[in-house]
Amino acid sequence: MSKVHEINKIKKSSDVRVRSFDFSINIINHLLDVPNKPIYWSLINQLTLSATSVGANLFEAKSSHSKKDFIRFYEIALKSANETEYWLLLFKESNLDFDSKKIEELINESTEIAKMIAAGIITLKNKR
Repeated sequence: MSKVHEINKIKKSSDVRVRSFDFSINIINHLLDVPNKPIYWSLINQLTLSATSVGANLFEAKSSHSKKDFIRFYEIALKSANETEYWLLLFKESNLDFDSKKIEELINESTEIAKMIAAGIITLKNKR
């Protein structure tokens, strides 16, 4: 890996919008391997909706009409990140034959993204 590529990767990891987008892609790719059985359908749907909602709300915040509106989108993204963690934990603990290491990585990333969003909300609220 070149130095430039490493620096770009570090820069990307500090941008919560980019990181949430990458996270959504990772969730989608992971769910492609889930067996097509009725027991999984609802779980897949819920996880997909919550995980992709995080990034969608962060991106939508860019078009906010006010600081209050911007914060509200971040708060919704935080709720979606917390919901995503719930669904991932359910996958992990349900013994439904998943790669537990991959699920754990996704849980950790969801937690990190939630922390980044929460820190952003606190910073924004303190600037009032």
